[in-house]
Amino acid sequence: MKGGSENFRRVRFSLRISPEAYLSYYQGVARAVVVKSFDGRNIQFPANILQQFVTREGVNGVFEMDFDANNKFVAIRRIGD
Repeated sequence: MKGGSENFRRVRFSLRISPEAYLSYYQGVARAVVVKSFDGRNIQFPANILQQFVTREGVNGVFEMDFDANNKFVAIRRIGD
């Protein structure tokens, strides 16, 4: 990710969560996911925003997440494997 104000509000990361591990999020035992973005930032977000990406294999892929100017979650999308 290179310069530009848009990049300060967008982050990309890879995520692999097994079905068993995601179950702890689903049951509320764990509530937040912490990942390291491709540009080195640590990002923490509520696990429930991943619900749309859960499959029998868990949650896997490369994701892009958008934040507003106050660092509040706006959107997430899966952009690759």
